[in-house]
Amino acid sequence: MRQIKVINSGCGVTEIRRYEECGGDPVVPLRSFELKGLRAARRLPLDDVTQHDKRAVRTARMVDTTVVTSVDLRETNLNKNVQCNGSSGKNINGKIHLQNGSLKSQTISNGSNKCKDENERFPTMDWSQYDTFPGSFEKCSLMTAALTHVGMYLLMFLGFVNQLLFKPKVATERNREGYAPLYNPFEQFFSRYVYRRVRHCFNRPISSTPGAELTLKERHTDDYNWSFRFTGKEKRCINLGSYNYLGFAEASGPCAEAAEAAARRYGLALASSRGELGSTPLHDELERTTAGFLGVEAAVVFGMGFATNALGLPGLLGSGSLVLSDENNHASLILGLRLARVAVRVFRHNDVRHCERLARAALAEGRWTKIVIVVEGVYSMEGSVAPLAALVALKKRLGLYLYLDEAHSVGAMGPRGRGVTDHCGVSPRDVDVLMGTFTKSFGAAGGYIAGSEKLVDWVRARCHAHGYAHAMSPPVAAQVLAAMRAISSPVGLKRVARLRDNTHHFRRRLREMGAITFGHEDSPVVPMLVYTFSKMAATVERLTERGLATVGVGYPATPLNKARIRFCLSAAHSREQIDRCLDSIEAVVEEVGLRYSRR
Repeated sequence: MRQIKVINSGCGVTEIRRYEECGGDPVVPLRSFELKGLRAARRLPLDDVTQHDKRAVRTARMVDTTVVTSVDLRETNLNKNVQCNGSSGKNINGKIHLQNGSLKSQTISNGSNKCKDENERFPTMDWSQYDTFPGSFEKCSLMTAALTHVGMYLLMFLGFVNQLLFKPKVATERNREGYAPLYNPFEQFFSRYVYRRVRHCFNRPISSTPGAELTLKERHTDDYNWSFRFTGKEKRCINLGSYNYLGFAEASGPCAEAAEAAARRYGLALASSRGELGSTPLHDELERTTAGFLGVEAAVVFGMGFATNALGLPGLLGSGSLVLSDENNHASLILGLRLARVAVRVFRHNDVRHCERLARAALAEGRWTKIVIVVEGVYSMEGSVAPLAALVALKKRLGLYLYLDEAHSVGAMGPRGRGVTDHCGVSPRDVDVLMGTFTKSFGAAGGYIAGSEKLVDWVRARCHAHGYAHAMSPPVAAQVLAAMRAISSPVGLKRVARLRDNTHHFRRRLREMGAITFGHEDSPVVPMLVYTFSKMAATVERLTERGLATVGVGYPATPLNKARIRFCLSAAHSREQIDRCLDSIEAVVEEVGLRYSRR
């Protein structure tokens, strides 16, 4: 009699296969599925099983056989071994004593045992078929690394001496006996004696729209960066620090006019959440347009991009979920996962092979209701692009879910500006959850979650950003709508192409200078490594003097010894402005000593 058996694969995933009398090679391999628990060895009614099990039971009925569940795993496996080996033996404590005197353990655990044909039944991915390039991450010389560490330790030593001899006149904790400290000691020390020394390079106020150029307000400190005062002067600079990728953050034009009209009709704010009185026809139109723009069934928008991740993930994930997270994921993703209180395992940046190993190990445990891969499209500190095609293939092979954060990629990547899905040639419907923000390419604020209609309905019902957070401002919604429609027009596609040309030209010139840059060739985020805090501050100061507004990035946003200057390119930049910036950067690279590349 032919029989359908549920065989433990050794990966912790069960698979149904049809065997001949002696357990020969399967002739009908079916899709893998997970059993929710042990069930009796009987014909299961469809109402009593999960959706995945229904497929298995239907298949069993089609071939008119019996489903043998995992409660009989040990017995069926042992009997099969005895029959197929052609030898008899005794079953003693889960072990078969064969006639030839050999001893073979057949104890079934939670799936950690490896089957002989594991690779045959669950073959590893052939990554040669996919683009798995993680990005350019050139390492500095050993001397540079050593000097960077010595410089950082020296800076911290001087800070300890300063703290010991010169107590700062700042707020201190008093009458706190019996209470936990308000501040982490190291964080307090770092902010006062390390970050303070370069504080003038951060939080710089502007007094204009962040277009191709912006106006910096100058300020001065009289107490070594403990406090600042405005000098009353302003400086016009080329903007290489804002996320204005397509140049829609402008004081005039169709987008600005649409925002003005919406403000006159709906006001500046709705004073309510979307779940109450915070929805207007403008929001509904924006959600329909966003879904059509991305090529999915539905979308829901929120008023804050950071909160889209931080408050959206807890509504999507719950107990029993496991998240495989890229080590360089944004702080909003990390916070959202912490609020969701799910198990998280981290894989190396853009390393699909490491991700696959973690996924298979998790499946082997057989205790997760869902396993979700969480990645970004373009990483804001590395300028690297996720190998999306490879990740989609992996999630299909192993039955995983994929959450994609397209904050820095939607609008800026791909020939049509549809994001990293467009760039990698992946159908957006193959990504389970598409998340993105309107703060970059659209020159506005807020974010979205898009995907199937069922997913969006779930988010509306369970996501706190929809039920409790303030609704998106109507002028902001109008700005996003106008920008999204512009991207779909021939004029908008020219902006996308111009951004790509500016990015390629800028990255090529930096490599020719001998500077180390991270990321992919098409990424508009271009990090240039300076390594030390002192060089980061010196570079920002000298570029500002030459009329370039840039952003320095250091710990804790980056590793302690990998400070960098992050350039953000824009379609609004003309080639003359780009060349002027590059000439100034080359002079500063020579002066400060940033030719670290050995290529």
